Amino acid sequence: MNLANRLKAIKPSPTLALNAKAKALAAQGVDVVSLAAGEPDFDTPEHIKQAAVEALRQGFTKYTPTAGILELREAICGKLERDNRLTYAPDQVVVSVGAKQAIYNTFQALLNEGDEVLILAPYWVSYPEMVQLAGGKPVFVQTREEDGFAPDPDAIRRALSPRTKAIVLNSPSNPSGAVFSRAALEGIAQAVREHECLIISDDIYERLLYQGEFLNLGNVAPDLVPRLVVINGMSKAYSMTGWRMGYAAGPKWLIAGMQMIQDQSTSNAASFVQKAALAALKGPQDIFVPMVEEYRGRRDMVVDALNSMEGVRCRRPEGAFYVLPNVSGLLGRMYKGAPLTGSMQISEILLNDFRVAAMPGAPFGVEGYIRMSFATSREQLRKGLDRFREFVGSTR
Repeated sequence: MNLANRLKAIKPSPTLALNAKAKALAAQGVDVVSLAAGEPDFDTPEHIKQAAVEALRQGFTKYTPTAGILELREAICGKLERDNRLTYAPDQVVVSVGAKQAIYNTFQALLNEGDEVLILAPYWVSYPEMVQLAGGKPVFVQTREEDGFAPDPDAIRRALSPRTKAIVLNSPSNPSGAVFSRAALEGIAQAVREHECLIISDDIYERLLYQGEFLNLGNVAPDLVPRLVVINGMSKAYSMTGWRMGYAAGPKWLIAGMQMIQDQSTSNAASFVQKAALAALKGPQDIFVPMVEEYRGRRDMVVDALNSMEGVRCRRPEGAFYVLPNVSGLLGRMYKGAPLTGSMQISEILLNDFRVAAMPGAPFGVEGYIRMSFATSREQLRKGLDRFREFVGSTR
């Protein structure tokens, strides 16, 4: 008996695997500094937790409509109108078990065998795998650090083909922390305007912004809103990663298809978690301010430290809670008598020899870089940076 053929091209999530290995070492009493996890280190706000507790006490523990309770979908529409100046009706929204499921269901509902999806590199590791699981083909559009990881519109045009069904945008970005400017979004809009592809906007890091204002493609190109799918959720902004609560808003025909996928897979997101999400969206929104300010301070501390190391260069991210230091200056150097050849090797050395968990850039589509999360305490960050500096100093 064999596994399904569709799994042959799928790779395990390297972020989950590395994080699991780091946690296993920590459970054995090893002093590991984990800079790998993509989740806030802040607790879920109390009023959100209390809303879930109250829902449980009131017995709100049964099935709900697959797309989510109407009150929550109305609140999501309100949030999109208030924060993003985008107008959606409740039947254009589906609540999912995390933003990850919303993206997965988008591809499942949209793609036929051989359909293409443009993905800007560097990218979140799950995008290509989810496209392939839906029978599609990921087509990568490389961006450059010197351009702030904003795509060249001409590169997008060259990548578009009659098989292109969608393009995925992620700003602020995982792994680079880059934020697309108005000019960059206008360039993307112009490139895809002549094509019929959907635009999938993964806005999960929307609240973690350190300069300027958050812009969705729909804000700079209202004519493309009928082709826009907005993906978002509660995990990053409200520190609700384990609650598994996300949503998608988009064209009715696509949302209906995504609901059909959920009908036959997970059905509804947990009922009492929907009540917690409702409290998050309707409660105070200034809870983000101290979190963002703390992340800003950590970002600056980490970037400054990395840029002081020989052979390392780090761009200052405008959003999210990751840095993507360029370690190509270390490649070719010797470590323990062997040359450093790639980010995967560097990541393994850091964990095995220096007890620092940092993600290699290769699985994100950007060799010569590593990804570090600063969603941990300053004490842990200093310890991790000191160990990384020790590693750099041990290379020749």
